[in-house]
Amino acid sequence: MFFWNKGKRNLPTARDLRKKITELGITVDTIYTDDWTSFVKTFKSDNHVTGKANTVGIEGNNCRLRHRIRRAFRKTCCFSKNLYNHLKSFELVFFYINFGHV
Repeated sequence: MFFWNKGKRNLPTARDLRKKITELGITVDTIYTDDWTSFVKTFKSDNHVTGKANTVGIEGNNCRLRHRIRRAFRKTCCFSKNLYNHLKSFELVFFYINFGHV
């Protein structure tokens, strides 16, 4: 799962996303986006599915991740100040989100 939350939903931003995916060597089976013309044009050669039905789950995961990261930093008195422990905690959050645990 790859999250992209940068810029507007215009053609240059969609092309930046496509370029970033290629540079990172990420392979995808299906790309789910909203029905924006810029995404349709940029990803027309891929297995591209448009519509809210598929993006709602992705947006929910994004929101949940932001919420948990904010909570971790807000409650620093109860959270380790060691960077290693922060990173391990976030690894756990990613694990639970990616494998369907809430």
